Order: sequence, then structure tokens, then C-alpha cells
Amino acid sequence: MNPATLFFAAALSALYLPASVAEAGTTAFPQYITDTVPANTTSDKPESSNIRALYETYQARLNAIGTKSDISGNGFDIVESQIFPFEPEILLEPVTESGLDTAPEPSDAIEAEPSSGLSVIPAFDRTYHRLALFLADADGTILYRTDQLETNNSIRGQMQQPKQEIASVAFQDLNGDLRTDIILITVCEGADGRRYKVGDVLLQRADQLSFYRDYRISDKLNRFGMNKNAKSITAFVRDGDSTEFLYTALTLKELRQHGFQIITEQSYTRTFGKLGKLQVVPGTYRIADYEVFLIYLVNEQDYIMSALLPMGEYDNLYALKGINCRDIDGDGLKDIIVLAKYSYEDEEHKLAVASDYSIYYQRTGGFSADTEIKSQYPCTDEDTMQTIVEKARAYWGWETDND
Repeated sequence: MNPATLFFAAALSALYLPASVAEAGTTAFPQYITDTVPANTTSDKPESSNIRALYETYQARLNAIGTKSDISGNGFDIVESQIFPFEPEILLEPVTESGLDTAPEPSDAIEAEPSSGLSVIPAFDRTYHRLALFLADADGTILYRTDQLETNNSIRGQMQQPKQEIASVAFQDLNGDLRTDIILITVCEGADGRRYKVGDVLLQRADQLSFYRDYRISDKLNRFGMNKNAKSITAFVRDGDSTEFLYTALTLKELRQHGFQIITEQSYTRTFGKLGKLQVVPGTYRIADYEVFLIYLVNEQDYIMSALLPMGEYDNLYALKGINCRDIDGDGLKDIIVLAKYSYEDEEHKLAVASDYSIYYQRTGGFSADTEIKSQYPCTDEDTMQTIVEKARAYWGWETDND
């Protein structure tokens, strides 16, 4: 096997590391555990000394909830702003054409006004920050409940989960059975203050009013960054569109074959010390209404040596303002600075645009994302590439003109 292939395959192994050991902005993503709670988990934390007993007590509280009014008394806080009416079936309005009544395709379905009286109620457990979803009828009787959600598996082997909030609850027929499925997106905050989204899908069963999850779907949604909005999740689950190839391709040719669009005006070749001559290849892939942005470093044999993810938790690349390759930290090796504008949905669920930058330091085996400078020098809309370079080099005690 080509040495470059082995190198990149090893780099891709970072995709399977937990978020706590993955470097931000590189080819590493949060890893979420499955629904199973380990019986023999050991940890220095007091809660895990008898995690099975804690889990059983927690489940007893959850199962004791029979009505909406029981939720608070059993230790859960309802997210009132995220309670939505729920119609079990996708109701289609007949469309008359040439005197015939025909129903539109599911993708063009027009949902009728809800008439079932059902509602989906999300609530967070006060003790462990775990999220539960309840399905209640018009009288408040709980017909279905679950806490088997991807967001509750963010920390492996523990009851305690990160601080969470609801980012989005959406309803869609995802598997073509005209039954309403649930798309759930949460925002988690890690111990280091880093915020990240967790996407999940609950598919409605055909024979009863309940739901099931396919962990393989949830795993790919979160592993390959398709968890930021409901449209991207729908494009993957319902339409089969996927960004997976962006993180598994070994060559630039393979990227192009799958539809990766190179931003040619910002693509050029540089020599990166012992890494040799590499082509800097920025580009995008469109999924739903969003442009996913990555930068690849490709050797002269067309093999991908490294992949950079400057977009982070933003939804979409709005404009690439520049890529600069120069020594930032004064070690004599060329580093990479990326300045761009990104769009995202703000806390009021409105479209917002922000300028942001990323710095990647060249190391012996590749590149390492900066985790220090941005906390001291946040980006503004007025900042240029020259401004960012000056701030970054000053942070390391170097003048702008001294490379």
C-alpha cells in the first residue's frame, strides 16, 4: 500500500476517538455511546460506584410519570417552548388536476392542521441532565416515553450528562411510510465550555404509536457532521445524501467523483517542511441548502495527507475570505490560517452570519488546531487576514515581518 495511504488511514482513526481526546477542528468528531448502560463501569466519580442502582432508580422515576402533571414531581423540567402538536400520520390534501383527485408525492406533502390532540413534550432530568421525550394526549395522559436518545450517551458509562438544551424538534416522514417521524437536535456543553450539536432520529413504528432508533443512523449523523439542522438530517435519512465521503476519501480524485467542489482561486501548492510539497485544496459539498467546507492537503501523488475542518459548528460557508500559509508560532514551519464568513441559526432561530478564523500549526505528523488565541482575540467583521496574522504572531511574541 502507498505510504501516503497508510498515513491518511491512520489519521482517519481519529474519527473514532471520543470528543475528550479529539483535537478541535481536525478530523476528529464526538463519539457517542450506545443505549446500553454498562453493568461493571468503574470510575473515580461517586455516581459510578453503583451505576446500575442509580440507573434503576432513575428509570423508576421516569416510568412513574403517567400524566403531564407528574413530570415535574418526578424530577424533570419541561421545556415549555419546545412542546409541539403531533399528528401520527402525514395527512395529504388532495390536489385536483384535469378533473382527477390525486395525492402529491410524500416529499411535496402538505400537512393538514393537527387534529389528534397529541403533543410531544421534552423534559430534562434535574439530577443528571438527561433528556426524555413524552407523547401525551389532549388530557395530558402519557402514551409514550423514551430517554433512549443519542444526546444521553454523550459521556460514556455515566448517568451524568453534559448541560443540554433543545436546538430543534421537527416532524417528517423519513422512511416513506406516511407515518410522522421525529428529528431531534440538542446542544451540549462540555466541561471545557465547548458547545456541540447532537442529532437524532426517532422512526415511528407502523403497528403502534411508539418509536424506535437505528443507532447506525445516529452514529453517522454525528460522526460526519450532518447533525447541525433538520434539513441536512432529512437529506441523509430520507434522500440518501451523505457527507461521509468527505472524511473517508483517500484521494482528491475520489472527492471530485463524489461532487466535492474545489475553490480554485484559493487553491495553491506550498512546501511544508518535512511534509514536502502539498497542494492546499479548499472546497465545499452541498447537502440540502448548506455548503459544507473543508480544506485538504494533497501530495504530488494525489493522496490526501490531512483534512482541516475550520467550519466547526457553523451550518454553512457564507464566504471564504482567505487562506494564508506562513509561520505563526515561530518554530520555522509554515502554519495555515483560514478566514471566512459562516452562516448559522441563532438562539432566536434566525439566520445569522459571523466572521471567524482558524489557525493550524504544522507539527511532525500533520497539523494541530489552535485552541488558545481565539479565546483572547475573537474575530470581528472588520478583521482582515493581515489583522489576524498580526494578532496571532504577536501572541507568540513575533513581529509580522519576521518569518
